[in-house]
Amino acid sequence: MRLRYSFRVYPNAPQRTALAKAFGCARVVWNDGLCLRQDAYKQGAERPKAAELSKRLVTEAKKTEERAWLSEVSAVVLQQSLRDLETAYSNFFASKNGTRKGPKTGPPKFKKKTSRQAIRFTTNARFSVTADGKLRLPKIGDVEVRWSRDLPSAPSSVTIIKDAAGRYFASFVVEAEGKPLPELDLDDTETGIDLGLSTYAVLRGRKISSPKFFRRQAEKLKRAQRKLSRARKGSNNRRKAKLAVAKIHARIADQRRDFIEQETTKITRESQAVYLEDLNVKGMGTAKGKRGKSVHDQSLSMFARTLEAKCARYGRTFAKASRWFPSTQLCSACGSIEGPKGLEGLKVRNWVCSCGAAHNRDENAELNLRREGRRIVAEGRPDTQNACGAHVRPGTPGSG
Repeated sequence: MRLRYSFRVYPNAPQRTALAKAFGCARVVWNDGLCLRQDAYKQGAERPKAAELSKRLVTEAKKTEERAWLSEVSAVVLQQSLRDLETAYSNFFASKNGTRKGPKTGPPKFKKKTSRQAIRFTTNARFSVTADGKLRLPKIGDVEVRWSRDLPSAPSSVTIIKDAAGRYFASFVVEAEGKPLPELDLDDTETGIDLGLSTYAVLRGRKISSPKFFRRQAEKLKRAQRKLSRARKGSNNRRKAKLAVAKIHARIADQRRDFIEQETTKITRESQAVYLEDLNVKGMGTAKGKRGKSVHDQSLSMFARTLEAKCARYGRTFAKASRWFPSTQLCSACGSIEGPKGLEGLKVRNWVCSCGAAHNRDENAELNLRREGRRIVAEGRPDTQNACGAHVRPGTPGSG
């Protein structure tokens, strides 16, 4: 399977200048390519492919006075920018005709200097890690890396990223084999996971409280944004204020990501089978006011994606119940659907079924999801396979 490992990098002043130049050149080539693609569409002509765009916008453009400065950066960086543009169009068309899974993807957009910057080096660019642990990049130099772990194999590419907070990262793509964890007793370690807002997640036997990282930084962020709004446009004070706001957002994102990594790792190690609901997080996030902010702060989609990837890598059972499955409304004792419904029902934490069974909303949902997950696994649906397409469930074909 293909994995991504990210590390902080610390370029010196000349390297930051060289990276800024590379970011700018890659952005210009992307925008030039997007402009040509849009013009071809308007004229009803055949859309130029990445190879043709590379010839026109890189090879030939370097010979012109207007784009001669493209020669100052690695050609691989510019070519990868055009390949990324083609991939973005492919994803857009696949999403439009329904052959691409996940949320709908819009068409590529022009890139701005103020947005997140990124360039990618492939093995053709001959990047390497030096004996003293620095990352050697063509026309950039040897960049210091803060290694937090070893790479499992030689990377096929590395993406250098500069975020809005001014931090630099190196993101390596590597091929790695799955690392199945020792099997646990299924009856004791399978769990449903009911994700929510008041409580982040309810599992079998325990709950995960909502960390509310955004809420904790809300006042600090509000003061920083007020200072930014008062700063004069184009001034150094505005630039500093904008960076301060970006750093607060980056800190919140880091805390949220670290929380999700820790919790999903713990769940994967403690559970042989994991079942959760396919939530319509985008629909939840359209709510106005506090609820919309809470949905954004929870990052439930990131949690689900991370957990699914870890289950695939470590050989754990994973299945998703349909978003239409009434996990909170279904009585786990008699099977009737009598639980609280609608937005008003979200306020009801405990309810009693007509059969006499008393339920806690979240614990009842976890039990229902656990049973629904078993049913999905028993039917052998595709979503009970790992990332390589192999079954990872005891008793399923190919499980050994």
